[in-house]
Amino acid sequence: MSVRNLEHLFAPKSVALIGASERPGSLGATLLHNLLAGGFKGEVWPVNPKHGELAGRRCYPDVAALPAAPALAVICTPPSTIPAIVRQLGERGTRAAVVLSSGLQDARTAGGPGRGRSLRQAMLDAAHPYLLRLLGPNSAGLLAPGLGLNASVATSGALPGRIAFVSQSGALMVGVLDWARTRGIGFSHFIALGDAADVDLGDVLDYLASDGATSAILLYVQDLRYARKFMSAARAAARSKPVLVLKAGHEDDAAPAAASESGALASPDDVFDAAIRRAGMLRVYTTDQLFSAAETLAYARPLHGERLAIVSNGAGPGVLARDALLHGGGIEAQFSDESRGRLDALLAPGWRRANVVNLEGRAAPALYRETLEILLQDPGIDAVLAIQSPTATVPSADVANAIAPLVRSASKTLLSCWLGGAAVSEARAIASGARLPAYRTPEDAVAGFLQLVHYRRNQNLLMEVPPSM
Repeated sequence: MSVRNLEHLFAPKSVALIGASERPGSLGATLLHNLLAGGFKGEVWPVNPKHGELAGRRCYPDVAALPAAPALAVICTPPSTIPAIVRQLGERGTRAAVVLSSGLQDARTAGGPGRGRSLRQAMLDAAHPYLLRLLGPNSAGLLAPGLGLNASVATSGALPGRIAFVSQSGALMVGVLDWARTRGIGFSHFIALGDAADVDLGDVLDYLASDGATSAILLYVQDLRYARKFMSAARAAARSKPVLVLKAGHEDDAAPAAASESGALASPDDVFDAAIRRAGMLRVYTTDQLFSAAETLAYARPLHGERLAIVSNGAGPGVLARDALLHGGGIEAQFSDESRGRLDALLAPGWRRANVVNLEGRAAPALYRETLEILLQDPGIDAVLAIQSPTATVPSADVANAIAPLVRSASKTLLSCWLGGAAVSEARAIASGARLPAYRTPEDAVAGFLQLVHYRRNQNLLMEVPPSM
């Protein structure tokens, strides 16, 4: 069905929580708290026949008693109850539901027509006549921060932004969400697919490709069930926005662990790698790389070229960045004669007049800013990375305050690396607040830059290679 009725799933105007509870630590209580605490502007209706009121709201005994058909139902009841609940929702007019309950694949229906079917199949059969879309089962839920919607098990919530994260692991989704919040990175959607009985990766990619609130997509993938459908959706999405993939199960012995959560064996890694390259997506191999990519996609400008200049207040960090750039197949910038002349007048005699520019340990904030301004104006430079290591004489926060405004005035990509921990935490916060990508190590910063490079190259290839028939 692809994107049909997915607007009710990802942008609902009302939500019913089937299985709402007041028992501390229960799924029903957690979800009710999250739905009410997130700032969702639509109606939230708790449903549980054991309660007349929950969290100061009227609690309804069943779907039929609701004042209207909810746009979205969130279900966290025992597996045996779910097919009947889905049918009732369909009859009422609901067209989307999130099923957090697990165990539907192995359990069987007890009696009546179709007895002996898995509860999973019975759930799908109940939804089909009404075109009711199902996320899950065994989903950790979804978030749409721009709507204030937290229909998930994650209690921390998310900041609004323009990155969508789609995961086949609920645990990883919750971890990424918490990390992103501490870094001030916002998201348009967090989506945990669970067992993907109905809504799968291809459906979600199709939806997000045309979603105006989403400018980049991050995927965590454990298995690839419908390869042709996924490839078609991925190629369409990658034409309009960056799509990055973190794939689990690089080795054969990782497949059973992935299967325990997603319900299917992982695809052979080499086949998957070829598929995502052909679709124009980008691949990352670790969660660190995923976080670097998220930082870059959240803040960095699109590249118009691939030549990187590096500025540092010490030789070591700058050389490490240059090594990472060259090792990753990147291109270091060559300075124009005009830029060299301007830098000669600004820097200490004997600077090497080429990449990397070493400002030395006592570099004042104004020297950082003026050096970056010169390099950002050089037509032979497409992006600049500023690296700052903490010193006793120059507070890192002062450097951040000096260079952060350049993000607004520069037409090129500016990246920053604040090397250290507590001594540079304020500087990182200043940079992130100004939408200046802020990395923890030179290697992370270069990895983020190279993601932009690879995306640019993939876009060029997509424009040249016709889609397969």
